Amino acid sequence: MMSTILETREKRNKAWETPITHKPTAGNTEERKTGRSSDEYKKAMMSALRSNFRNVSNVLQEGVDADGGYLVPEEYDHRLVDALTEENIFRGLATTITTSGERKINIAATKPAAAWIDEGEALTFGDATFAQINLDAHKLHVAVKVTEELLYDNAFQLENHIIDMFSKALSNAEEDAFLNGDGTGKPLGIFAETGGGEIGVTAASATAITADEIINLVYSLKRPYRKKAKFIMNDQTVAAVRKLKDGNGNYLWQPSAQAGEPDRLFGYEVLTSPYAPTIASDQPVIAFGDFSYYNIGDRGTRSFAELKELFAGNGMIGFVAKERVDGKLVLPEAVKILKMKSGSAG
Repeated sequence: MMSTILETREKRNKAWETPITHKPTAGNTEERKTGRSSDEYKKAMMSALRSNFRNVSNVLQEGVDADGGYLVPEEYDHRLVDALTEENIFRGLATTITTSGERKINIAATKPAAAWIDEGEALTFGDATFAQINLDAHKLHVAVKVTEELLYDNAFQLENHIIDMFSKALSNAEEDAFLNGDGTGKPLGIFAETGGGEIGVTAASATAITADEIINLVYSLKRPYRKKAKFIMNDQTVAAVRKLKDGNGNYLWQPSAQAGEPDRLFGYEVLTSPYAPTIASDQPVIAFGDFSYYNIGDRGTRSFAELKELFAGNGMIGFVAKERVDGKLVLPEAVKILKMKSGSAG
């Protein structure tokens, strides 16, 4: 009995005499994730996807959108947005705003001018007027299909496959709309005749572009916007422009000498998109400007849902991803367009 008491006392004294080498913690202080950021929600979504939404946990009910789709886990949404930005050239250039409802953006319609005055002369002030641009929420639906064998194969990375398929399909549809959309049921694109960029140059030909016309396009853009300006054009237009030469027979195009660096034209970066219009009569073919003045409005969170009827009976399972997005150029003078001549002859 005495030996036990002595051993206990010795252990206690040893603990007291041991120096503290780290800051004490109050157990596990990690904040538990809830809602769509929780592991439970993510597992429930994966179970629903693998069962073609026949096995839907109550956990998912807190993330149901107005159309009956299930809001994706936050991790999925972040990955989709990252992939959209990587795949869609315009998301990396534009200004993206997350909205919960219609977003009204105030822009200066007219600007007051400064004036010199004589000593003692009365001050006069110009009035600045403002206009509003509304960012709405247009529905974009994208369907993908997966074989039943892959769906039920636990070794198959279904999560990565679906996110990859959806992000590519959504980004393609978005980029097309951000460039060419007419604003009816979809975003308003920079090449739109009304509400898009301003016409800076109209080519003298319906089928060819000259170096002088590109120079004129550059300087049709006001100096403040040229600081961050870039070109956007189709690959076919790039091919035509790359063949242009100066008076000494040198190509005007400046291919990058470093890997990963963009090609440049008259010192400005050139970006290509398969959705930019090709050279044809009366077509807008080159956009040049500061595209950060294009605003993208993301409304809420993307969602997944089953697609029952489309692939029934053929061994395929369909899924649909939905998002709400809008886009508008809030300052048309920040982007100038080169448009081809109307007519068939050059």
